[in-house]
Parts: sequence; structure tokens; C-alpha cells
Amino acid sequence: MITVSKIDAPCGARVEGVDLSAPLDKEEVAAIRAAWMAHHVLVFPNQKLENEDFVRVAEYFGPIGDDPFFHPIDGHERIAAVHRYANETGRIFADNWHSDWSFMAVPPSGTMLYGLIIPEEGGDTLFSNEHLAWEAMPPEMKERFEKLTAVHSAGGAYSREGAYAEKNFKGAMRFNISDEANKRETHPVIRAHPETGELGIFGGGYLVDLDGMEHERALDLLKELARWQGREEFIYRHKWKPDMLVLWDNRSVLHKATGGYEGHERLLHRLTIADDAAYY
Repeated sequence: MITVSKIDAPCGARVEGVDLSAPLDKEEVAAIRAAWMAHHVLVFPNQKLENEDFVRVAEYFGPIGDDPFFHPIDGHERIAAVHRYANETGRIFADNWHSDWSFMAVPPSGTMLYGLIIPEEGGDTLFSNEHLAWEAMPPEMKERFEKLTAVHSAGGAYSREGAYAEKNFKGAMRFNISDEANKRETHPVIRAHPETGELGIFGGGYLVDLDGMEHERALDLLKELARWQGREEFIYRHKWKPDMLVLWDNRSVLHKATGGYEGHERLLHRLTIADDAAYY
């Protein structure tokens, strides 16, 4: 029997009593989806998954999403690796707040990570509940942001001049670097979750401008927003274990990576879940 236990944090729940290596029935999928909508981040400990299991589980929640700037793992065209060698000393990948692929016209609804090689210390993933961030925002701040439209772009990360271009980043991660990353997309800063209707802030590190606003003023507002989104009262710090799967809702939370495991290898597999274009 599936049990869902809320984590003592601003978001997140632990899901037990389910073996994800075996097919799930409709009732089990519905129960997990309801928990996902309620808690935004779900943690499934002690799951022994092959690549095919990982894909099957993701597909219970929607089609596999596109990962335009990640190179897939050998032998599987959809799974990407979040990987860091033990001897790497450079920047930690994805160490800024973001919602995965928010620069797309239809960003992914969810992301799944599965822990394969997990150091005993460090490597926590932080999640910021963007519904709580909106609810707690002072009225005068809400007035500044509630009608704004943000401009999103991956150029600062995945273009030929970006942070993860080969000349700027050395390590285990495998990217598809392209100036296609410089393309821009717009989304409301404050929007209703397409399935629950709950208002929240959308977007983090891929925000590069505000539509129709003088650029310097836009940058000031985006910095103010980022400081607010990163406040401790909105954050769940997730500690990984091997064979742990985590599913999160990109429409509800931001996330970021942390370090603290120098001298140790870390490897997780990653899939995104496509959202319904009708929501956009």
C-alpha cells in the first residue's frame, strides 16, 4: 500500500510502499499524481531501477520531454546524466535557482532524477516553493510583479559563449552547445498552476529581461525577485541516497544544486516530462 508522508519542510513528501521496478496500476498512478500536485516534490527511496523502468515511471506522468542542450547517455536517446568526476574542481553544474527549461515555449511539467553514485556528504538539492513565495510576498511587492511578463533565455548557459561551453566548463557533463540557446521566450512572472490553479512565481535563472521595460530597471527587479525566491522559509534541502528517485513539479518549485563532495564522484540520471501545450 502506498504511503505518502509529508516532509517537515516548505514542500516535499516521501512515498513508500511502492516498487517502481514493477508496472503500476491506474489507482497507484493517480495516488502518486495527487501527492505530486499537493507536495510538489516527491521522494521515492530504495528503488532499484533499470533505464527502461526509469522511462516507464516518467511516462506515467506525461510524454518524455525534450532536453535540447543535454547529450544523452550512451545507449539511450532520452536519458541524460548529471555527472561529476571525483577530480573535478570547477563550477558545480546547475548551482543557481531555476525551473528546468523555462526558456521553452512549453517548458516541462516535471523532472525526475535517479541517484546512482551518491557521496556520503554534500550534493544536496535545494527546492524553493514558489506558491509559498507568492503567498508570503508583501502586497506592495505583489503589485510590482503580478502583471509582468518575463523574458527567458538559455544563452547564458548553453550558447557558444555560455557558462557550459567547452571553453568555459570542463567535466563529466555532456552538453549540446548551440547558439539556438540565444532564442528568447516569454512567460508571465506570476501565473496559475495549470492543473491546480494555485498562483506562484514562475522562473529563476533563465530570466534575462522583463517584456516592455527598460533593461536596467528590469534587471533590478529580477535581482529583487531572485533574492525573495531564495529565502530560507521557502526551501526544502533534499539529501540524496543511492537508489533514490525524486520527482518535482517545475511549475511549482525552483531548484539548485550544491557542492560539498569534493574528491567524490556523483552520478544521477535525469528525464523531463513534457507538459500539455494547451496550457500555454
